[in-house]
Order: sequence, then structure tokens, then C-alpha cells
Amino acid sequence: MTTAIHSDWLDDLRRAARTRADAVGLPTRRDEAWKYTDLGALGVASFGLAEKPDGALPAVPPLGDAIRLLLVNGTLVAPPGELPAGATVERLDAAASSGLVQTHLGQVIPAGRTSLAALNGALFADGVLLRIEAGVTLERPIEIVSFGRAGDTPVAFHPRCLVVIEEGGAATLVERHLGSGTYFSNGVVEIALGRRASLRHYKLQAEAASAVHVSTTGVSLAAGARYAGVLVQAGARLSRHEVHAALDGAEASFALDGAYLGTGRQHQDNTTFVTHAAPGGTSRQLFKGVLDDQARGVFQGTVLVERGAQKTDAYQLSKALLLSGQAEMDGKPELEIYADDVKCGHGCTVGDIDEEALFYLRARGIGEMDARQLLIEAFLADVLDRIALPPVRQAFAAVVGERLQGARPRTEEDR
Repeated sequence: MTTAIHSDWLDDLRRAARTRADAVGLPTRRDEAWKYTDLGALGVASFGLAEKPDGALPAVPPLGDAIRLLLVNGTLVAPPGELPAGATVERLDAAASSGLVQTHLGQVIPAGRTSLAALNGALFADGVLLRIEAGVTLERPIEIVSFGRAGDTPVAFHPRCLVVIEEGGAATLVERHLGSGTYFSNGVVEIALGRRASLRHYKLQAEAASAVHVSTTGVSLAAGARYAGVLVQAGARLSRHEVHAALDGAEASFALDGAYLGTGRQHQDNTTFVTHAAPGGTSRQLFKGVLDDQARGVFQGTVLVERGAQKTDAYQLSKALLLSGQAEMDGKPELEIYADDVKCGHGCTVGDIDEEALFYLRARGIGEMDARQLLIEAFLADVLDRIALPPVRQAFAAVVGERLQGARPRTEEDR
């Protein structure tokens, strides 16, 4: 079993998380936030904790000039080389006694907020701290590759990452989740953005076909801070990406765009909670899904506008294409507003490919199958085009293109 990191303060944090995890257990469909996703049915509670990884490191092609960290089964096995001035990457065990870690770790996402965050807090054996100092702009992206690896016996691991960008700092963080075998990855990423700090955050979930991927991301934004994220989910038999964003400072900005693809019996869940706690904040969410065969998609988006958050501007939109009569989509956008000077809205659509657009392409000599494929790619391009870095956008698009080759657009015979 992997040896957990230790310090007196961290041990106290871990004990509190374990108490919480033991008290509530894994979420069930009786929990409102989990009514569409049945994690317990997959037996992940019986998976043993992953051993410390050994053997050859997985070969993963680099993304341009990104500064890479490699985790295998939640353990950092390849730290980055020399970093530019003002940027620090450390193991959490080395930094656990610092005031910075004690201020933010377990605070952006308290263990009591979700049972899986509590489970991670109790069991994470290694972790990474990324710090960008005040006024520093990191030109090269930081890439975290999390690779799950299991043999004949399923394993579980709990990656942990803390990102702190101080006042006026800026960075790009890329996550890629890959793997082989049957495993349960339960990750937590906490992001604390200081005044006028900014982060571009791109995540690709392309886990092994038999894996279970659950992640909880927390973002706290001080005044004028900006967060722009793009999420692509294409792997795992069941995945859930849960985001808790708190716009605590005035005129903070949060944007999250997601694309997900499901085939076979895949289950893809995107759940977000955005809290506007200060005036003048802006939040935007766009999620687009393509579901084939008996795949199931979920979008749950809650936007809370507190009483003091006047001049809030918030919007969320979920769109899904069903390519099979057996595919299923559950959409649940929600607004909870306690301020009276706001502009908020949401939308949710589920359907087939636009017949007028299909007719337009076929009238120009494009075959039906090719026309449908083009329209699906264009549908998802809305999200992929929001990735500002070409190497990252191309790598994510390549995974999407590969998965779309396995999707079977419906023809007239399927209707």
C-alpha cells in the first residue's frame, strides 16, 4: 500500500476527512446530487488501494513545450525540471507545514462538502502543489498527466492537487487522464485565485474503457480573478466531473465549457455548482454531448446568486445529440437567485441532428453518413475551439475524432 504523506497538521486534516467519509459512505442515488449516477453499482468500494508504482513509466507524447508532471496511480513519479522564476511545483508532503498549504488545502473544497472529497482527503497518498507568485505570468503551460494502471486486480487511487495563483499572476494548467486496466480514480483539484489572477484550465478525460473516473474541482475567485476552463470527457465506463466555483470577489469571471462523447454503455456526468457571492460577477457554462448506443449523459448545473451579488451576469446551456433510440440524456439546470438586479438564464436541449442542415449538405453532393459526421464535428467544435493553445487543442481534437469514428450516426433506416 502506498505510504501516505504526514505532518501533524495534515494528519489532523486526514483524520477529520476519514471521520466524515466513514459517516456518510459513498453517495447513492438517494442523494439529490447523485440521482442520475449510480456509483455503488460498480463495486468500487471493494477496490484495494494501489501500491506504490514501479516498472517502466508510461509513454505519453508531450504537448508542445508544456512543463510536465507525471502521476501513476496518484503518485508523482516524474516531477518537472527547472521552472521559471516565480513558479513552484512541490510535493504536498514537502510543503504541508507551510502557511500557504494550510490556508487553502481542504478549504476550497471542505471535506464536509462532498463524500468523495472526504474520501480523497482521508486516503490521498501523494499530492502536488503548484504556486504562481504575485505578478508572475507563466508563459509555458503546466501539464499534469495522471495515468491509471491496474493488473489482474482492480485498484483505487486518490490524486490531489492544490493550485495557488497569487495576486495578478497567470498560468495555464492542462490535465490529461489516461490509463489501462480496471481502476477507480477519485481526484480532487483545489484552485485558489488571488485578486486579478487568471487561470486557463484544460482537462481531457480519456481513461481506460473499464475505469471509473470521478473528480471534484474547486475554484475560489477573489476580486477581478478570471477562470476559463475546457473539459473533454471521452473515456471510462463511468465518469463524473464535479465543479464547485465560488466567485467571492467583485467582478470575478468564471467560464467552463465541456464536450462529452458516450458509446456502448458509457455514463458521462457533468455536475456544476457556481456561487455568486459578490457584485458584478460573470459566469458562463456551455456543455455539448454526443451519445450513441446505450450511453447516458448527465448535466446538472446549479447557479446560486446570493443577496449581495447585484449586477451578476450568469448563463448556462446544455445541448446533447442522441444518435441512437436507446441513448439517454438527463438535464437539470437550476437558478437560485436572492438578488434583484441580475441577468441570469439557462437552457437545455436534447435531439437529433438538424434536418435542414443535413439537407443543405446532401444537396451539395455530400453523402448522408459523411454529412452527419461533419455536423457532429461542427457541433463539438464550438467547445474545442475555446482551447487557446494549438498543441492542446489538436491533442484533444484527435481524441474526439478517434472516438467519433466509433460513433454510428443514425441514417433513415434507424428511425
